[in-house]
Amino acid sequence: MEISKLTLKELQPSQFYISEAKLSAVESWFDPCDLSGFEPIPVKILDGIPVMTDGHTHAAAALRAGLVSVPLIADPDDLDWDMYRECVWECRNRGVNTPEDLLARIISETEYKEKWDAWCDEMQEAVLRKRAEQKISG
Repeated sequence: MEISKLTLKELQPSQFYISEAKLSAVESWFDPCDLSGFEPIPVKILDGIPVMTDGHTHAAAALRAGLVSVPLIADPDDLDWDMYRECVWECRNRGVNTPEDLLARIISETEYKEKWDAWCDEMQEAVLRKRAEQKISG
């Protein structure tokens, strides 16, 4: 699968909310006619699925501007796949299967911190707790 040729509709988000404040900040500089300054959205293949590892707000801005594709790049970073699997599972559980689904999930910065940041903190603690339990019993 060649990541750079995928469209936004073919990508699985790994977060299920967009901060309205962050989106406004991106839209203040975003020019859909000139993507030369657009930092490519990083994507990794997780269990055969192209998953956005970052750039969700940029993707939302592009979609709101009517674009179907933007620059994408294979994410070179080593990531915690257990945590990303939890994020992707929860996205799908909440009906967030493409970046387009995020357009209905734009919330205030306060809500974003309460709902997304708090969920991430709880998920990370649960994954780490599960690993610790597996080490003890294994």
